[in-house]
Amino acid sequence: MFTKILVANRGEIACRVIKTARKMGIVTVAVYSDADRDAVHVEMADEAVHIGPSPAAQSYLVPEKIIAACKATGAEAVHPGYGFLSERASFCEALEQEGIVFIGPKPKAIKAMGDKIESKKFANTAKVSTVPGWLGVVENAAHAERIAGEISYPVMIKASAGGGGKGMRIAWSKAEVRDGFDRARSEAKSSFGDDRVFIEKFIVDPRHIEIQVLADAHGNTLYLGERECSIQRRNQKVVEEAPSPFLDAKTRKAMGEQSVALAKAVDYQSAGTVEFIVDSDKNFYFLEMNTRLQVEHPVTELITGIDLVEQMICVAAGEKLAIKQSDVKLNGWAVESRLYAEDPYRNFLPSIGRLTKYRPPKEGKFGEIVIRNDTGVTEGSEISMFYDPMVAKLCTWAPTRLAAIDAMSEALDSFVVDGIEHNIPFLAALMQHPRWREGRLSTAFIAEEYPDGFAPIVPDAEEKAVLAAIATAVELLRRDRLDRLGGRLAPHSGALKRDWVVKIGPDYLSVAIVEGMISIPMELDLTIDGKALTVNSDWRPGDLIWRGTVGGRKVAAQVRPVLNGFRIAWKGISVTARAMLPRTAELERLMPEKVAPDTSKMLLCPMPGLVVSIAVAEGQEVKAGETLAVVEAMKMENVLRAERDLIVSKLNAKPGDSLAVDAVIMEFA
Repeated sequence: MFTKILVANRGEIACRVIKTARKMGIVTVAVYSDADRDAVHVEMADEAVHIGPSPAAQSYLVPEKIIAACKATGAEAVHPGYGFLSERASFCEALEQEGIVFIGPKPKAIKAMGDKIESKKFANTAKVSTVPGWLGVVENAAHAERIAGEISYPVMIKASAGGGGKGMRIAWSKAEVRDGFDRARSEAKSSFGDDRVFIEKFIVDPRHIEIQVLADAHGNTLYLGERECSIQRRNQKVVEEAPSPFLDAKTRKAMGEQSVALAKAVDYQSAGTVEFIVDSDKNFYFLEMNTRLQVEHPVTELITGIDLVEQMICVAAGEKLAIKQSDVKLNGWAVESRLYAEDPYRNFLPSIGRLTKYRPPKEGKFGEIVIRNDTGVTEGSEISMFYDPMVAKLCTWAPTRLAAIDAMSEALDSFVVDGIEHNIPFLAALMQHPRWREGRLSTAFIAEEYPDGFAPIVPDAEEKAVLAAIATAVELLRRDRLDRLGGRLAPHSGALKRDWVVKIGPDYLSVAIVEGMISIPMELDLTIDGKALTVNSDWRPGDLIWRGTVGGRKVAAQVRPVLNGFRIAWKGISVTARAMLPRTAELERLMPEKVAPDTSKMLLCPMPGLVVSIAVAEGQEVKAGETLAVVEAMKMENVLRAERDLIVSKLNAKPGDSLAVDAVIMEFA
């Protein structure tokens, strides 16, 4: 076994590998760029080596710097994590030449399966069912249009060396092929240093289901069940689960055996994933093989009890697998939610900044529920523009699917993140979505259920009552605390008032305290708009999470003070609630509402990013849907289009400019 390994990655996956290596008694070496000098993975590792500037192309993607770090520290092996150099065969070969072990498959397998074009050719030869398409390199946009016409629309344009949804575009017509081809090539070049793309038929309403395989150097190969990865946005996975609610035992076995056959055909040695597209009739088609550890590997670990990182290290050290296919049992259900630094209310645009608060839910086993959070940040960490926007992977396990989903819902409600915009409100809302809870999924789920983007959820009457009850309980304790402050001329609130009004959005709810007193823990009998509710909680002023029951319903909600009220977040709902006395409410109703400034004649930068191109000139007439500019952020190019016909009156930015969020890119007449 190795005594020292280097982790050639950053963020949560670097921390994940370090945890297992530490458990195995292996010394770890971290590498870091300028942006990651104070990162968590650097602190966790036994040693750390600086490898260059912040851009990945000048640090994490430079094989020579990783090899130099190995030599300087005496690391015997390298675990690449995912992304960066994890699927680059030349890196694996360079390590071998230096006598350093690559903790992953051999170069032959990486070359055969790591390239999407070559892997499909290989799969065809091996009689594996594949999606119809053009497996050669697409030469130019005209060639792309011709191929798309032959395959028939819709088609998917994909980067050969791609991953994570980058370098991928769907075209539904000839008009969309040329722009999609240009964007896919540009993203592929900037993200992977390889601008080759290929085209295949896009299957409507597919599920994305993948099989985890594990193989050693002694001819032993097995599969560890499947993961359902159909909840995606812009071809990037958002929520995963294991097992799939769609597969039956027969289909699972067929997919698993086919995956094993494919892995054996390339002499695969390590953990790997075979991805499939599955249609509504359970027909499955080979999509690609990821010759590395997948982001979503924790859900497989939770239902099998197998540490995949440990298995990868053991296989790389030449050991035989200690488990057989008959030993693999799928136990319970696991769900993973990817926490991204992006604003769900602004079409999920990237967000950067410092984590002023970062308080994940407590990890461990709680009764029948398991909570796990794989992360690479802590409170005070900086989310930069240089890397992927994923902050953490929150996982829950339970005996049944709905129990795992409910556990995830409560865990998301308890996950405090301040300082950046993030997608927790969307994830929390998703856990309540009937279609998700029923398991009726496809990769188009988000596009179909949120066609106009994710908007703030308007609570119904029952939810407003819960929020009003929380607001009342919190306000009573706040006022009581003020009464106890020394040096006050007179009590702030005096005796307990029985009648209150809670404003939530434009609505005013009448609240009456029937019985109870201000105390910790608190129990109040209330009526809200005439409906009786009992509130129980041991919340204290200053706590970020309000836990208790409202009308017998278990509630975990985030409470933050704002001017004259509280911001309450619960199950994807986020409202400002103000609990006040009836007379105050009368006066409140007379106050004029503030009107937001008119920005309809401006194109605002939707996220902090770099201007890649400006597609128009001053004085130019533009039709609705035409491209105005392209802005790059977190390795993704975002095309900004005209929402209506307009005339460009002034350009305020040029290619190469770095812009802050809401910076004015151009103005319209």
